[in-house]
Amino acid sequence: MSAARAVVLCLAPHVEDRLLPQLADAGLVVVARPAGAAEAAAAVQRLRPDVLLASADPRFLDGALLLAASASRTTAVVLAEGESGRAVAASLGVREAVPAEADVGAVLSRLERARVEPSEQPPEAVRPAPEGRRGRVTAVWGPAGAPGRTTTAIALAAEIAATGVRTALVDADTAGAAVAPSLALLDEAPGLAAACRLAAAAALTGTELDRIAQRHRGARHDLAVLTGIGRPARWPELSADRVGRVLEQCRDWAEHTVVDVGWNLESDEEIVSDLFAPRRNAATLAALQAADVVVAVGAADPVGLARFVRAYADLIELVEPHRIRPVVTKVRRSAVGLAPGAQIRASLARFAGIEEVTLVPSDPAACDAALLTGRSLPDTAPRSSAVAALRRFTADHLVDAPPATLRRAPWSRRRALSPA
Repeated sequence: MSAARAVVLCLAPHVEDRLLPQLADAGLVVVARPAGAAEAAAAVQRLRPDVLLASADPRFLDGALLLAASASRTTAVVLAEGESGRAVAASLGVREAVPAEADVGAVLSRLERARVEPSEQPPEAVRPAPEGRRGRVTAVWGPAGAPGRTTTAIALAAEIAATGVRTALVDADTAGAAVAPSLALLDEAPGLAAACRLAAAAALTGTELDRIAQRHRGARHDLAVLTGIGRPARWPELSADRVGRVLEQCRDWAEHTVVDVGWNLESDEEIVSDLFAPRRNAATLAALQAADVVVAVGAADPVGLARFVRAYADLIELVEPHRIRPVVTKVRRSAVGLAPGAQIRASLARFAGIEEVTLVPSDPAACDAALLTGRSLPDTAPRSSAVAALRRFTADHLVDAPPATLRRAPWSRRRALSPA
């Protein structure tokens, strides 16, 4: 006989009354019976049971409860009553709900299937994309301050898309997500958080990504945008496991995905006693590890360069140097002195061992105009010297632009773009 499994019940009263006598015989030991979703989330975090049984009703099930179960490695089994229950389950990204009238045997069957489903596997189950996969992932990172991570990420995504490549832009900055306001997009329902919930339920597909992504229509390109979290307090929703799975699915959904990530590279394992507790910087670290190329952005002033050099030492401990492409923005004589390019290159070679760097001239007027109009820098000022530098960088390091006659169809609102 298999060992008993601890279970937390958060069920509608009539469902609980029917199932409770059957649970002990099935090897499920009830350790808590909270009255609502909030109490259940607290119980799951405290007790870390093997199983959560919850009714698909807003009183007994919500996103916070499912997030707590995922973080606690608790298998959630959702019981749905009628069309309304199934709709609630689907809205929360639950792929398969058990009918509320089913007996404990159906619950056990769902648990057995969950043992082999990707959504129930630990983070180590996420693997890099196999060789030859069509989509690429580029992460844009930079140290603390304002080196221009988001502006650079948007500009690079726009330049990639302008070559005819179907391009996605993902905001994975958990401390200060800025892609949505920069492009004048509504972000009441963050696209990346929704994608992470679907990934946790093994329900993330190209069709779902096409549904939850917002479209930014530029002068020469269309971008599919997964907006970031509006409040930093929501960072636990973007776990390393979930972000890794989202980016893997993005490789099938888009030909190139650009990810704007946060600055902090610290890992907090030493101050967290629980091995499976959420990590504050998990989204950034997961994106950097998943990326084919990491664009490391620094600002061309004494403070910005000092921060870049110090943080770059941490970056190369996480990412192989051959995947990193350094970029220094806001290059100007007023902050660096005469021959700023030569001085920056000499400083980076001496203090960081960086022999090749792309320098982007300062153009504050163009950047201000881009923010004011909610457009990318290439759309706002196509003849800007900053845009010219980023365009050359894109051509040299990120894409092989196809001939105009071979350019692919742009994003479409009416069809999924996952490969058949």
